[in-house]
Amino acid sequence: PIGAMPGVVQHTIESLVAEAHRCLDAGLGGIMLFGVPLAKDPEGSGADDPEGILNVATRAVVDAVGDRLVVMTDLCLDEFTSHGHCGVLDAAGRVDNDATLQRYAAMGLAQAHAGAHVLGLSGMMDGQVGHVRAALDAEGFQDVVILAYTAKYTSGLYGPFREAVASSLVGDRAAYQQDPANATEALRELAQDLAEGADIVMVKPAGPHLDIVAAVAAASPVPVAAYQISGEYSQIIAAADRGWIDRDRVMLESLIGIRRAGAQLILTYFALDAAALL
Repeated sequence: PIGAMPGVVQHTIESLVAEAHRCLDAGLGGIMLFGVPLAKDPEGSGADDPEGILNVATRAVVDAVGDRLVVMTDLCLDEFTSHGHCGVLDAAGRVDNDATLQRYAAMGLAQAHAGAHVLGLSGMMDGQVGHVRAALDAEGFQDVVILAYTAKYTSGLYGPFREAVASSLVGDRAAYQQDPANATEALRELAQDLAEGADIVMVKPAGPHLDIVAAVAAASPVPVAAYQISGEYSQIIAAADRGWIDRDRVMLESLIGIRRAGAQLILTYFALDAAALL
């Protein structure tokens, strides 16, 4: 169980496969997998290890559900690095963008070999979409979809998720995630991701940035996703547990708002609960 996210758990391989079948039976559009490794190192070597937990889990889920459920994987090093950042660090302790792109390419290929249908590029490194796309195409994975985290803001709402993945991060990721006060940068990032070959673009967090979801949806020729993140989930659950709000009503209202803003796909921890009501 994840203390800050009641109702959400870390899975074993066996329980994850069962959860994938639940998602399939509920009619969900897909499932996104994140890895929680037992060991971490500065380079995040477990990320592209074929026997690393995320790649093993991906194979298990794809073997179980095949093409009947879209299987997405998180492509970022933060869960696998001992320092908790989304990339490798240079001698001065700063994230090295270009060195990180090499790791992302290796991670993307490992996930594609494991059978992932969609790769969620969440690290926010400059050039990540083009670099991973080139690596995939060179090895015959032209049909693997790239979901670009186009506008991923530095948010105070990520806290519960850091518990969920046992993050090692001290500090924040403001050097490479976007400033919540800056709306213009999102459209520049959109243009760059599209030019590099993104198949889907995404805004994260969804709720506090519905104006960005709407702006991206108005400008994007490819599908637009939005991620209702852990803190958004936990706020609704906590208030509902105290009897202050109606859990199901507010859950659906929050998802409707994201959809109304223009998101064609929504990533949410409420997916199975919402499916049962729709």
